[in-house]
Amino acid sequence: MPINVLMPALSPTMTEGKLARWLKKEGDTIKSGQVLCEIETDKATMEVEAVDEGTLGKILVAAGTEGVKVNAPIAVILVEGESAGAASAAAPAATAAPASPAAAVAPAPVAAAPVAAVAASSSAAGDAGRVFVSPLARRMAEQSGLDLSAIKGSGPNGRIVKADIDAALASGGSARKPAAAAPVAAAPATPAAAVSAPAAISAASIAAIGPHKLVPLSTMRRVIARRLTESKQQVPHFYLTVDCEIDKLLAGRAALNAKSPEKGPGAFKLSVNDFVIKAVAVALRQVPAANASYSDDGLLMWDNVDISVAVAIPGGLITPIVRNADAKGLAQISNEMKDLAARAKDGKLKPEEFQGGGFSISNLGMFGIKEFAAVINPPQGAILAVGAGEQRPVVRNGALAIATVMSCTLSVDHRVVDGAVGAEFLAAFKRIVEDPLAMLL
Repeated sequence: MPINVLMPALSPTMTEGKLARWLKKEGDTIKSGQVLCEIETDKATMEVEAVDEGTLGKILVAAGTEGVKVNAPIAVILVEGESAGAASAAAPAATAAPASPAAAVAPAPVAAAPVAAVAASSSAAGDAGRVFVSPLARRMAEQSGLDLSAIKGSGPNGRIVKADIDAALASGGSARKPAAAAPVAAAPATPAAAVSAPAAISAASIAAIGPHKLVPLSTMRRVIARRLTESKQQVPHFYLTVDCEIDKLLAGRAALNAKSPEKGPGAFKLSVNDFVIKAVAVALRQVPAANASYSDDGLLMWDNVDISVAVAIPGGLITPIVRNADAKGLAQISNEMKDLAARAKDGKLKPEEFQGGGFSISNLGMFGIKEFAAVINPPQGAILAVGAGEQRPVVRNGALAIATVMSCTLSVDHRVVDGAVGAEFLAAFKRIVEDPLAMLL
């Protein structure tokens, strides 16, 4: 019996992904453990290994296809003795099956509108029974009032893509829906639709703005938009800011870097961010009530101090994790962070290197940003936003002086951490940063 290869869930938050490329072609012999394809998730591009053995009978989802739902069949493997005809016979059922499971796996706010649109379109889709359309093309069609069943797709397997919508609009709108269908377009004005597209711009508004280039949403950007919208809507944020004098830290950093060998396994080059990671880790160990997350069953008090550090990558950001940061030295944190950041930008992180973490750091000081407030990354309970160190006037013993000051803002989930606990954590962090030798205690 043919074996369906399903779209895997490569992270806890993944509901769909992009099939970046196939590394095997139809007719190839497949062995367990061999890499079949590469999947682009909201975090990285990862390889998918075969679990079963046989022959790759049919590829159901072409390379480059976006928005493939988790658990949707993407290929068919034939076991020994089965012919290619068995894969073709299994393909239609395999393609149609995932509609319900995918909707069940995906969060309702994201999945509700696309599933409804597919169901509405499928009744007029002819022999195919279903209209295949990219998320971007679907949104453009809904905004422009186009009937997807009247548009012929030019993408893989007849998929309707942006170019097809542009062509339909340029032709004078012959594919527009009749006026009676208007309520269908208006129906998604529900809380679910508001979460999935909080700032949708109509086609008329776009035309009024002027010439532009539309950049399709990547899987990563789509998930970032959804998760951070949910965070600001569902997580009660409050903010605490503290100014830290870092002259001693900068002097210590320069002295330690001067002692580093130029090359070799013992070489290092410490950054201010390395000190911040260590200071946060030590402060969390001193104030364990801040190392927590919220769940409906109760507060999750984390045993380990695992620090997620925001790293900008093409098309978005990712948060690789420094595990047990409180137990590591500055040189180890520095070298580990450099390795994680380099592989993050290349899309080569392993899932366990960016999934999890109990606390986040976002540092924009290198861009000259003085102060900002970051959005909490659920299920974490807090994130520290770090600004640039700059010389400012300070008062010491009743007299003005000059010091290098760094402003840090803590965004806190009030369901997890109360104001007093947040203030206690920031006081411990400030004390450690202003006296770096305290990191050694």
